[in-house]
Amino acid sequence: MKDNKTPPFGIKDKLGYLFGDFGNDFTFLFSSSFLMKFYTDVIGVSAGVVGVIMMSARIIDAFTDVAMGRICDKSPLSARGKFRPWIIRMCVPVAVSSFLMYIPAVANLPYTLRVLYLFITYILWGSFFYTSVNIPYGSMASAISPESGDRQSLSTFRTIGGMLAGAIITAGVPLFAFIKDPSLGIDVIAPYRFSVTAGVFSILAVVCYLLCYFLTTERVRSKTVGEAQNSNNVFTMLKNAASNRALISIIAASVVMLLSQLTMQQMSNYVFPVTYGNAKMISLSTVIMLFGMAVAAALAKPLSERFGKAEVSVVSNLFAGIINLILFFIRPSSVYVYIVFQAVSWIGLGIFAMVNWALITDVIDYSEIKNGVREDGSVYALYSFARKLGQAASSGVSGALLTLIGYNPDNITSGVKSGIFNIATLVPAIGLILLAAILWFWYPLHKKQVEENIRILKEKHKD
Repeated sequence: MKDNKTPPFGIKDKLGYLFGDFGNDFTFLFSSSFLMKFYTDVIGVSAGVVGVIMMSARIIDAFTDVAMGRICDKSPLSARGKFRPWIIRMCVPVAVSSFLMYIPAVANLPYTLRVLYLFITYILWGSFFYTSVNIPYGSMASAISPESGDRQSLSTFRTIGGMLAGAIITAGVPLFAFIKDPSLGIDVIAPYRFSVTAGVFSILAVVCYLLCYFLTTERVRSKTVGEAQNSNNVFTMLKNAASNRALISIIAASVVMLLSQLTMQQMSNYVFPVTYGNAKMISLSTVIMLFGMAVAAALAKPLSERFGKAEVSVVSNLFAGIINLILFFIRPSSVYVYIVFQAVSWIGLGIFAMVNWALITDVIDYSEIKNGVREDGSVYALYSFARKLGQAASSGVSGALLTLIGYNPDNITSGVKSGIFNIATLVPAIGLILLAAILWFWYPLHKKQVEENIRILKEKHKD
């Protein structure tokens, strides 16, 4: 139900939603891309231990994500909406807790205390404060507008926001926070430059969250979003989720997608400075990747409207997986050839990135039809938990594989260089091909079903 005084959906909402994910990725993507590198090379914690901590934190997320989703669904509906108030309440705590993870002086502590410090600060940031901002932010997409086309626009702008933050992070950090170590002949992290970078990103995150809050408007009120006030208890909600094929399959797809995508991003911090001996190429790789993502942004909406979001996602992920598989076999000696292959694969992965947030709104609609109640926050919380599982799985797999190949920043052998290349190409290749299979054979919301669900809900909500 809309208030007649509410301004119509428009560019302000799109830009506001863009800034929301911009803010998210100043802490999330920074962590997923560089936290392991910082703790292995600066703080002196093994990659395997870092990976275990990240995986262990997801057990806590199973409770905090769902709890935050329920809090959102049961929050009173105010003039500012149901979800937006949480963004302004929690933006400072998430920024401060992120900065605390990157303190170089922690390296002076005994090893056990270093591990404990990482564990506490990582959980404080990811399981509590990031959750308390990200769950409301993701849930409010369906509250900003009930229209499918508007939600696809929000998904595209959200992805662009994350992409812009990613460009700043992956291109800027190596240029500012890495220096050449003459004794090793490779680029390494400059600890205090890295900490300053973390502080700047925390400030930028707060600015972006405030822009998201002030530019967006929640238009969909009590009849859809507020319906969750009479929602099922948490046990019934979890039982319904377990039998929800669309939700379970999109959760599986999200885990595999992030395992693939974040492995590519994390391993760039190893493959460029170690295998190819030039960390500055991370910046060039990012710029060229942006070109691939720009192509994806131009293609995503018209292709999705013509063929369906799920169908386009299948083809694009299969394409990206095959490109990575080819890269694994040809093993180019030129770093520029490697970068070009990566950019081409990002066209495929980018198309899926542009539509994946719209897929979860389709799942929310499907869940309302199936269960008779709309629980935007709870469904999105389960989806967010899955994404964190993917993030942790990437760190866990990358950490375990780096340990398996004998990675030691003080002793780089030819076997280690080859092993890093294998991880950087083969893991994404397998993951992306598996992702395409999940979306085609398991995920049920293909084009015809989505159109039918939209028709059913318009009938239900027209009064």
